[in-house]
Amino acid sequence: MIEHSLSLCYHNKLILAPMVRVGTLPMRLLALDYGADIVYCEELIDLKMLQCKRVVNEVLSTVDFVAPDDRVVFRTCKREQSRVVFQMGTSDAERALAVARLVENDVAGIDVNMGCPKEYSTKGGMGAALLSDPDKIEKILSTLVKGTRRPVTCKIRILPSLEDTLSLVKRIERTGIAAIAVHGRKREERPQHPVSCEAIRAIAETLSIPVIANGGSHDHIQEYLDIEDFRQATAASSVMVARAAMWNPSIFLKEGLRPLEEVMQKYIRYAVQYENHYTNTKYCLCQMLREQLESPQGRLLHAAQSSQEICEAFGLGAFYEETTRELNARRAEFLARTPEAAGEPAEDISGVIKMAVKFDRRAYSPQITPKMCLLEWCRREKLAQPVYDTVQRPLDRLFCSVVTVAEQKYQSTLWDKSKKLAEQAAAIVCLRSRGLPEGRLGEESPSLQKRKREAPDQDPGGPRAQEPAVPGKLCKKPFVALGSGEESPLEGW
Repeated sequence: MIEHSLSLCYHNKLILAPMVRVGTLPMRLLALDYGADIVYCEELIDLKMLQCKRVVNEVLSTVDFVAPDDRVVFRTCKREQSRVVFQMGTSDAERALAVARLVENDVAGIDVNMGCPKEYSTKGGMGAALLSDPDKIEKILSTLVKGTRRPVTCKIRILPSLEDTLSLVKRIERTGIAAIAVHGRKREERPQHPVSCEAIRAIAETLSIPVIANGGSHDHIQEYLDIEDFRQATAASSVMVARAAMWNPSIFLKEGLRPLEEVMQKYIRYAVQYENHYTNTKYCLCQMLREQLESPQGRLLHAAQSSQEICEAFGLGAFYEETTRELNARRAEFLARTPEAAGEPAEDISGVIKMAVKFDRRAYSPQITPKMCLLEWCRREKLAQPVYDTVQRPLDRLFCSVVTVAEQKYQSTLWDKSKKLAEQAAAIVCLRSRGLPEGRLGEESPSLQKRKREAPDQDPGGPRAQEPAVPGKLCKKPFVALGSGEESPLEGW
């Protein structure tokens, strides 16, 4: 029997399922608040994780796994350390082990996704593609069990025949894993198809390790008491909840569901406190609102283009300002203690024109940005295009950019959260210094409007460039058709 330095019990537990774009830190903490015993992060691909660097974020009191492009791929904190399970997408035993060893000091368990039927997971042999390769499954799980200090689990879907399913799970059990989660649908089935409680029950009665039942949100689970009914129907040790928890994370609360407005406000507070990217925050809130997306508040949320605007839409503007001040003060305190970590540009910056400005998207046309205005002006004047030199401060990972135009350098003295925002601020300094239009509302250049119409994807720094689709009628290309018979990319893999 493999002994682990941290034993995570999978008996009689309420579990937040791994859900793409939903299982980030704010949602996991909210689920714990409402009674979840274990929380899974969203599936993270092994190749992406292996590019990451582990960074202790002293400002947020988190541990961040940061990609080379400075995007936080996985963020966790001490409060969830003993209850968070890291789910990876992998098709290679050695890569899987390398990821497990990268994160094992910061999580309670390691899980391998073997059930997601979506192409982004199955390509490269990951997710549900593994179900047709038992030898690879065995190698991955055995390698992880032997090589990591954390309990290992996997999450599967059922196979076309019960006989084949039972044969597979018995082989999986022999690898020494701590538990197995079973989504009671076949690879090709979607939430509108009934979940097979009978198949999960047969697995639970066959195996000696804990079986975690999943897939009951559509037919079985609408409130807390339904979770136990689903567990009994499947004879499972524990229940993993996906969409019902996404719609209202207080599903785990014994006292019953809390009002959605209260739940959303609590979620937003976590999102601000842990600097969750606003597009992810917005996406999760849209999943909670569902049919209310066309309400006045839903329309405000749909229009929001920053964390501040989301807070204002929910009456939390003062909270956002106070929290931002506190985080900035904490950053300043750490910088004062470690001035060598300030990360100022190494070059001689004498002669740089400086202003204390930031790029506030709300003050600009949705189609025009300062960088676009500056580039267009340089083209008209037959000057070389602007050159941006951006640095990141190691301590708080904020950015500052210097733009060079006609051999003159321009810089904002205010550091920003992203490279793109820092570059926009530098462009503003240049434009204002030269008395040029910068794209603020009411001063757009006709030539820029014409260029934008002809080439809508030309703006590399536009604030909407990375905005994901949002579900509901308000969005031209809905990501999820909630409440319909269409498939959802989120239901427990």
